[in-house]
Amino acid sequence: MKPDWTVSATRLADEDWVRSRIGGAAKLYGCARPEVLGTIWWYSLSSVLVAPAVEGLVAGTLINPSLDAVELDLVADGRFLGARSTRALDGGLPELGAALTGALGTAIATIAAVSGARERALGAIATDSIGNRLLWTPDPERAMALAEPLVDAIDLGLPKPRFVRVGRTPAVRRASCCLIYEVGNPKCVSCPRQTPEEREARLRAALG
Repeated sequence: MKPDWTVSATRLADEDWVRSRIGGAAKLYGCARPEVLGTIWWYSLSSVLVAPAVEGLVAGTLINPSLDAVELDLVADGRFLGARSTRALDGGLPELGAALTGALGTAIATIAAVSGARERALGAIATDSIGNRLLWTPDPERAMALAEPLVDAIDLGLPKPRFVRVGRTPAVRRASCCLIYEVGNPKCVSCPRQTPEEREARLRAALG
């Protein structure tokens, strides 16, 4: 799928732009409270936003995740198709953490301001997005070892990343809820708002 347009991630500091995008999410998810739509929108966006930095870290090449270095690809219905950074990043994990602090902190603050979603809840989603993106890399075992140092380097008070194994397959033990069930959809397989027994059964059914 090709993007319909590309924007600088600096738009995530623009309250009017973010408010418009979150409002447009109602076309995808139905009418809901602004904080619900803001949370769902961030769940989708955060996974895309952290991807270049996380994938670069695992590959051994630091990618700059600062908003002025990142471009976001969108499709006509408002969904995010992907992201890429236009610059490398000098330094190591401390510098990557500092750059992610700025990018994630700005986006979270803007979304919270326009939607009423809690920054703490949005931060937990960011942790889970980082964990999932680490697992999607070619070397998930090595990637999981990078998860806690990376999140610790991000100075936003994010919860620590957690993982579980379903058989031999690792999965994120979610700290966040995307609230998708609030718009009439089923809860995610790994949703923390279900009993541990139900979550484990659904993960085993999904992952084998």
